[in-house]
Amino acid sequence: MIPGKLTGAMDAPIIHQYRDRLLKKKGSLLCKRAFDLIVSALMLICLSPLLLVLAVVIKCDSRGPVFFRQERITTGGKPFRIFKFRTMVQDADKLGSAVTAPGDSGVTRVGDKLRVYRLDELPQLINVFLGQMTFVGTRPEVPQYVDAYTDEMRATLLLPAGITSNASIKFKDEQTILNQAMEEGCSDIDQAYVTRVLPAKMRYNLEYLQNFGLGEDFKLMWKTVMGVFFHQD
Repeated sequence: MIPGKLTGAMDAPIIHQYRDRLLKKKGSLLCKRAFDLIVSALMLICLSPLLLVLAVVIKCDSRGPVFFRQERITTGGKPFRIFKFRTMVQDADKLGSAVTAPGDSGVTRVGDKLRVYRLDELPQLINVFLGQMTFVGTRPEVPQYVDAYTDEMRATLLLPAGITSNASIKFKDEQTILNQAMEEGCSDIDQAYVTRVLPAKMRYNLEYLQNFGLGEDFKLMWKTVMGVFFHQD
């Protein structure tokens, strides 16, 4: 799961320190990948009826494809195309920011409901099965935000991008922060995200990297389920 050799922007002393720590946990990393592969396959099979129903509803609700595909960055800085159910009008990502602004009118009626329960994330099980993502890890960012990473932030790219993380749980209301940043003078929503939200998220992501373990993964998955369905932190 960890890149065999660090090159380019990944070849920084601080990143090597994180890598050396992770290499001491090879057994846990192998178990993490085995868990991802087996559970994602089982979930795709068991949830296939729900996925089909959601696909039909999305198609009937608005024009455009069922899936939203966008380039994100994962292990070693490699690009991949993420699978998500489309929650916005067609080509909305080409018309504005890479993050959804507060009150964005581009979100569809069905999309708004999907986002509340994070059902739009379910197709990422495909990315997990393919090894491009993992259940727990730093959320995958678009290239323009990864370009703004410090060397230490890039250490999060030592592991595959994740569906959920402690940062995702803590910042499930990040639009409130973005709105406040805009009111305080940020020139645009992208600047607000890079200067206010991203550094705060990365503190949690780097802490996860330092304390990586399967027990922590299971705890974060449970917290995610509780947060989504019961609104508990």
